[in-house]
Amino acid sequence: MGTMNISLPDQLKRYVDEQVAARSYGTSSEYIRELIRRDRDREALRALLLDGAASEAGTPVDAAYFESLRRQARRSAE
Repeated sequence: MGTMNISLPDQLKRYVDEQVAARSYGTSSEYIRELIRRDRDREALRALLLDGAASEAGTPVDAAYFESLRRQARRSAE
């Protein structure tokens, strides 16, 4: 695992320390890793949403669509 040192203003360091204590993280590194993972996940979700918005329209989702799904589920359960 690589090492990275960061400098924070006192106010942000206090905040990180408070979050570590309040949320039962073992270390500030665990807290920062969690923030980075969440940011990475948010970026991935954003990319998926943008891809979806840029794609062509699909089949309309209406009452008939959901009824066809119910029929398929009933057939699968038999």
